Amino acid sequence: MKESNKTYKLLVSGGGTGGHIFPAVAIANAFRRRHPETEVLFVGAKGKMEMQKVPAAGYPIEGLWISGFSRSLSWTNLLFPVKLIHSYFRAGAIVRRFRPDLAVGTGGFASGPALNAAMRAGIPAIVQEQNSFPGITNKILSRKARKVCVAYEDMERFFPAGKTELTGNPVRREILDNQATREEGRAHFGISTRKKVVLVVGGSLGSRTFNECMMTDLNRIRQEEIHVIWQTGTLMFDQCRKAASGMDNVSVVDFIPEMAKAYAAADVIVSRAGAIAISELCVVGKPVILVPFPFAAEDHQTKNAQALVDKGAAVMISDSDAPARLVDAMLHLLRDPEKQEHLSAAISQLAVTNAAERIADIMENILGIA
Repeated sequence: MKESNKTYKLLVSGGGTGGHIFPAVAIANAFRRRHPETEVLFVGAKGKMEMQKVPAAGYPIEGLWISGFSRSLSWTNLLFPVKLIHSYFRAGAIVRRFRPDLAVGTGGFASGPALNAAMRAGIPAIVQEQNSFPGITNKILSRKARKVCVAYEDMERFFPAGKTELTGNPVRREILDNQATREEGRAHFGISTRKKVVLVVGGSLGSRTFNECMMTDLNRIRQEEIHVIWQTGTLMFDQCRKAASGMDNVSVVDFIPEMAKAYAAADVIVSRAGAIAISELCVVGKPVILVPFPFAAEDHQTKNAQALVDKGAAVMISDSDAPARLVDAMLHLLRDPEKQEHLSAAISQLAVTNAAERIADIMENILGIA
C-alpha cells in the first residue's frame, strides 16, 4: 500500500440501492486511507437513497435529475429522454468545475452521465461491476473506461478482455472488521432469550415477497422457539409492524443501519441475492437461504445465487415458490445443525476481504502513483 500527502480529486458515482452505494463508499474510503488529502465528490440521482447515505458516510454529493426507464407502460417514460439530456449537461458542468483526476462508477442511474462526462473530458475512469450479468450502462461505459473491475470469473464475454480485472466486490469496513459477539448483536435488538435467531433481510428497499411470507405465517412463527429479526423496508413497515404487534419473538425494523450487529445476532439468514449482499454474506459466514429477486436485469440474482448453490454454500428458493416454501425451509434449517455447519464452512471459503484494496491498487496504477 502506497501512502502520500498529495492532493487528488476523485469523482465517484453509484446509487439507487445499497448494492451500488456501499461499494462506492468502500472504494473511496480505501483510496482515502492511502491518500488522506484526496478530495472526493459523489454524483447521485436526486431523490434516491445515496443523497442521504453518502453524506452520512462523510462525503459531499451532487444530484442529477435522472431515473430509470420503466419496463411497463408509464407516462414517466416520456420524461426519460429529457432527464437524460439534462443529466448529461449537468454532469458535464460538475466535471468542468470539479476537475477530477479519476472517476469511478459502481452503477445506478447517475453513473452513466457522470462517467460519460468525465471520459469526454479526457479523465480516466474505472467501472466496477458487482453482478455476474452486467447492466447495459456498464457495458457501454466499458468501451472507453480504463479498467473494469469485476467480481465473477469469465466476465470477458461482456467486457473488453484487456481491461477486465477480477477484484471481487468491495465490502463495507464495518462488516470486514466486525467484532460483535452473538450476545452483543442480540442485545442490540433487545433479544434476551437464548432462542435461535433468524435474520430476514430484504435489502435496503425491503422485499414484498419476504414481508408477505412473514405476515402469512406469523401465527406459526409465534409458536416456534425462535426469534426473527424482520427487516421490512419503509413502504410496508407500518403494515408489518401492526401484523406482528404483541409478538415477543419478532423484531420488526424498516432499515438496519448497523448490519454488523444483525449478522452477529443471527444463526440463519434469509436474503435476496444481490451481488453485494452475497459478498457480505460470504464474509459473515452464516448459513443462508437466498431468494433471488425475479425482476433483476437478465435474472442476474438467480445466477448469483446459483453460483453459491453449485458450491454447496447456500440454499436457494425461487420467488414464486417462497410463499409455500420459505418459512418451512427456514425452520427446517434451524433444526439441522449439521446442515448449518456445512453451509457456513462452504460460504466462508468464498469470501473476498480485500476487494477495495485491489481496486485502490488499480486506481494508483492509472494515476501513476509510485
